[in-house]
Amino acid sequence: MLNAALAEGRYVTDELKMFHDTARRFMQAEVAPNVVRWDEQGHVDRELWNKAGELGLLCPSIPVEYGGGGGDVAFEKVLIEEQGRAGCSAWGLSLHNGIVAHYILAYGTEEQKQAWLPKLASGEIVGAIAMTEPGTGSDLQSVRTTAIADGDDYVVNGQKVFITNGQQAGLVIVVAKTDPNEKAKGISLVVVETDKVEGFRRGRNLEKVGMHGQDTSELFFENVRIPKANLLGKGEGMGFVQLMEQLPQERLIVAWAAVAAMELALDLTTQYVKDRKAFGKRVIDFQNTRFQLAQARTEATLARVFVERCTEMLIDKKLDVVTAAMAKYWTTDKQFEIADLCLQLHGGYGYMDEYPISRLWRDSRVQRIYGGTNEIMKELIGRFL
Repeated sequence: MLNAALAEGRYVTDELKMFHDTARRFMQAEVAPNVVRWDEQGHVDRELWNKAGELGLLCPSIPVEYGGGGGDVAFEKVLIEEQGRAGCSAWGLSLHNGIVAHYILAYGTEEQKQAWLPKLASGEIVGAIAMTEPGTGSDLQSVRTTAIADGDDYVVNGQKVFITNGQQAGLVIVVAKTDPNEKAKGISLVVVETDKVEGFRRGRNLEKVGMHGQDTSELFFENVRIPKANLLGKGEGMGFVQLMEQLPQERLIVAWAAVAAMELALDLTTQYVKDRKAFGKRVIDFQNTRFQLAQARTEATLARVFVERCTEMLIDKKLDVVTAAMAKYWTTDKQFEIADLCLQLHGGYGYMDEYPISRLWRDSRVQRIYGGTNEIMKELIGRFL
């Protein structure tokens, strides 16, 4: 298939190919058979993290001296795509690996990196990042959670919502105001180790339209005392800049998942319409079916080409805010359109939970919201026109 050939970017090495084989086997053996069960229980099994850690599938792009695999972000891309091909949206692996660990790598002190990264890499602790609040989504400057200095500590108070890995996280990077009188300049990132503090509480594992197997939670901080040494960065007030620096990678992570999902949806649907008959002939033999799938496959291929180029830019540290926003918005819009088309081509069976396309359709909707809504992506792009 053309799409698969396009994945052979210039960043592909023999080491990456071997890692890819390991990731594929793991996803097919440990993840794919459990997707339905995890949807029903609302979270992945905690031991999944430990199994992945034992195989080196956690933090593969973190340096070896901190317990990681020593690779580049292409290793994260491989994991995300293989998880997508397994039809799994439940496991918050990409957040743990590609976002939380990279904040610590980029902004942590040597002591912080030595303390936290090996535990993330082994699966001993699960990572989360707490940005969104009940009244604050994309507008991060308006967060109300505070981390106020008190002696050698910060005292954290506030509420966060829609937090991926929230029920299992042992380490949470919290976006908080160290200076409540400022907007962007008042924001800092502080790390809460959930088993070492009092006043931290997990709320509901939220029920969602899709991604039923992913633990997406409310988190509450009530006079939570953490050492000042848990501040990320050289000083207070750096949090907003840190968030902006990391968002291009976060948005490309969303785009990687989008491309994998649309390719899986098309593969499943192409096989279905070849097997399904209506009015005495295969559904694929109707011109409308072929034309719609031809257009969708072309769009998925264009998305693949663009995302491969963005991956090369990220590896070269040249991926800018605008290009990342374009990738995030366009691929997730196409993911939803293609998932919707594929469900339609399944007919009534597409609406049944027993068919994977129903899950792909449900799960696709939120892609256009998190990581910054697609409307915000267009706003960002528009500022540079």
